Amino acid sequence: MISIRNDSLRIAFPEVHTDAEFTCEFQRTLRIPDDESVHFLPPGLGDFPLRNIDRFGGRVPAAWRERGGVMLPMFQSEALWINFGFGNKYPCLVKIAAGGINAVSGETWTDDVTREPQNYIVSTDQPWLDGFCVAKDEIRQFVAMPLGQGYTAEEQLTGKADVGGLQLVVYPMKAKAWEKMKKKRAQELLDDDHSVCYCLMEAGPAMGLGAGGRMRQEIYDDKYDFDVWDLDHPRRCFIHIANSLAWRVITGEAPPTLPPTAEQYTSAGLPWFDWYDDGLSAIEGSPVLAGLKTVKEIGEAKGETPLPENNPVGNIKLQPLGPGQVREWTP
Repeated sequence: MISIRNDSLRIAFPEVHTDAEFTCEFQRTLRIPDDESVHFLPPGLGDFPLRNIDRFGGRVPAAWRERGGVMLPMFQSEALWINFGFGNKYPCLVKIAAGGINAVSGETWTDDVTREPQNYIVSTDQPWLDGFCVAKDEIRQFVAMPLGQGYTAEEQLTGKADVGGLQLVVYPMKAKAWEKMKKKRAQELLDDDHSVCYCLMEAGPAMGLGAGGRMRQEIYDDKYDFDVWDLDHPRRCFIHIANSLAWRVITGEAPPTLPPTAEQYTSAGLPWFDWYDDGLSAIEGSPVLAGLKTVKEIGEAKGETPLPENNPVGNIKLQPLGPGQVREWTP
């Protein structure tokens, strides 16, 4: 069962367990500069609006109707991150694709789930994902670009612009493993005596994700035995990305306004973030994704400037974050 609640994507598995539910949201954010620096985490600036495409019939592209799913609006060269860390208690295995490319492993999309190398994240351990896993402790930011112009990771690695957007496939933990974990957690609580409280475009409506600037971010290793995952009950959802003009035509709604640039945000003295979790280890980056050309590099080769306002950010105000703390700034 897949639904939208307050612009959050919710996927339930009642046939597995009454607790089995996965939730994520798609956060507006700053686009970090594509330069020589490895940047800290930019803030969340609020959710992108999320709509079920079935509501809009023939106003959405035929390929979207065939795949089903949901849609959100983005401007060209705008960035996003996926937030897993605000409500997930039931562990789920999540595969994530940008177009037809696995964002963790760099492989062309298949339905296979692999542990070595790990081609997924675990929802309850991974607080967020901002981009393509290019190295250990480093990602390249997701940046929206029109399909068919060669900028997206999908086009670079497959030579095609068939899918675009994002795709999630979610597998729940087996009920028996979850009940065992709940019992262990309840006992630990009793023993402890406390608990831990951008630019407009005239291309087609569909957009994909290219590689932007470098960011410090770990993709965490799966700490569970692989056999705890229930691979017999997957849920798949396509998240189509509509450019801002198409969003107006399809929904009749105005898209969110453009976020500030990274330079403007930093000059205002607002915080960037650094996440720490000493209890988890990170997986290695994908050599395939490490070889991606960035949106800036492709633009320079084409004689174009796809990333306006790519200036360095200068001195930043850094705020450390740990488990249970929120990564967002609300204007």
